[in-house]
Amino acid sequence: MKIHIDLDCFFVSAERILDPSLEGKAVGIGGRSDQHIFSRENTRQTMSLANSGAFVMSFFQESSSSTTNDLDAFIDPDGRVRGILTTSSYQARAFGIYTGCTINEALQKCPQIIIKKPNMKLYQRLSHELHDFLRLRIPLLEQGSIDEFYGDLEGWVEDEDVPSFIKALQAEVLEKLKLPLSIGAAKSKYTAKLATGIAKPYGTRTVYPAEVDAFIKDIPIGKFPGIGAKTRANLQGYGLQTLGDVQNAKSLFLNRTKSTWELYLRVCGIDTTPIEKEHIRKSIGISRTFDPIRSREEAKRRLTILSRHLGFAIMRMEVIPTHFCLEIAYELGYKGKASLCVNRLFSDRFFKDTCQKLFKEADSSPSLQIIRIGISTSQFTTHSHRALSLLEFEADQEQHALSRQSKKLREKYGLDTLRWGSEI
Repeated sequence: MKIHIDLDCFFVSAERILDPSLEGKAVGIGGRSDQHIFSRENTRQTMSLANSGAFVMSFFQESSSSTTNDLDAFIDPDGRVRGILTTSSYQARAFGIYTGCTINEALQKCPQIIIKKPNMKLYQRLSHELHDFLRLRIPLLEQGSIDEFYGDLEGWVEDEDVPSFIKALQAEVLEKLKLPLSIGAAKSKYTAKLATGIAKPYGTRTVYPAEVDAFIKDIPIGKFPGIGAKTRANLQGYGLQTLGDVQNAKSLFLNRTKSTWELYLRVCGIDTTPIEKEHIRKSIGISRTFDPIRSREEAKRRLTILSRHLGFAIMRMEVIPTHFCLEIAYELGYKGKASLCVNRLFSDRFFKDTCQKLFKEADSSPSLQIIRIGISTSQFTTHSHRALSLLEFEADQEQHALSRQSKKLREKYGLDTLRWGSEI
């Protein structure tokens, strides 16, 4: 059997470990686009490559809270409440509060909600502690995100003993680490994850092969992991509303694409996706949303800062990306995008110059204000084994060596220890 472990309201649970008075109360973790990164002063940014997932930043501002409620941190000088909720407690969700809603909307629905600033350093630490804890109890463990794990119990726990095993594991984690979680178990990773969602909050659910049909029969298709909004709308166009409807529409999936047929099999609990002990990161990126700016010089300054941060992460990963992409979001919903494939030895200077070149190409609406810049890299040579260009190799070697020295200094003294002159 495979199991899926998902922490219940992880960020809120972590805050409750620090402040037990939050227990049983409506709590929301506020999120606001980190603009400290664009400061002209040392911002003491911290970086982590350990986890991935929604709302988990590779770079974050070190912060701590000395008060129970951090609402003031999300109020501008003009009195406007800014920011969204990255997660909330079940007590808050009872008021209709959901992940991604604005803090202002949350306050209107639940005036007594307590808003906390995110403490990513704490969340990363607790995630590592849980990972180490689970490794001693599950022979094959895969971390899906900062608050999500998969395990394979085959040959370790008999199928009939799985319900008692996961129940005991759940209780032990709560006792030792003070973290509530839910666990689903099934032969398929996808069914196990679906079972976890049904079991929440703080529940366990085991679905044996003979029980899959009855289990999925009335579950809305949008609940299935891997069915997003676009696929859901497409399936609903055929009159399919539940996973049971999908299962009964075999002919609709059989003669279409391979991925469509695989989705059908996964819905039916047939899946051979293995548990992977280590994920190979195939890409990495950074982006920031900010108040509208018209100045292209300021936009380029911010791009330089973003490229420095992402370049530092790439040097730490010890990979050489060969695909680069830059995206710009404008006011009024307009977007611009540019990408480039090039096989060059990576360095800070090469990356900065590449990003500036891509910005010039991507800035398709120069009369509009910019509200977001994002850059990403992929197709690492360590994975694709592409040959590097020899034309600039000697000069690139010198810049790469310089970047390695810069990385060491930033690791020791902070990311802002060395900055480009155009940033200040």
